[in-house]
Amino acid sequence: MTQLYEAETRGVRVRVAPSFLPEHSDPDERRFVWAYTVEIENGGRETVQLVDRRWIITDARGHVEEVKGPGVVGEQPTLHPGDSYQYTSGCPLPTDSGAMVGSYGLVTDAGERFEAAIPAFSLHLPGAERLVN
Repeated sequence: MTQLYEAETRGVRVRVAPSFLPEHSDPDERRFVWAYTVEIENGGRETVQLVDRRWIITDARGHVEEVKGPGVVGEQPTLHPGDSYQYTSGCPLPTDSGAMVGSYGLVTDAGERFEAAIPAFSLHLPGAERLVN
């Protein structure tokens, strides 16, 4: 069963389900790859557009990498109240575990910007102890 992580900011719920991809990983080459599926649900009263993202990725050695950029998977979706948006992306690490956390930059129809929290979640091999949450 996949672990589900969730955070909510101003009625915007972000759910993340990570999974290890053994078929894309090569432990001998110190390459461990995870996919994560994100669902963003607008439970608020305002229409919002996702304009950018910020990720903090930490490997098992404590090396931290920050990733910023416009939108997600090449899109900047608009979510009306009650709408949801889902996408899947991936993260390679040089260690067999790690963690990710971040935020999405959202803009309301009125032009107000706010950050929606992406919950901290662990990247771990199946059967390994969960390090986050």
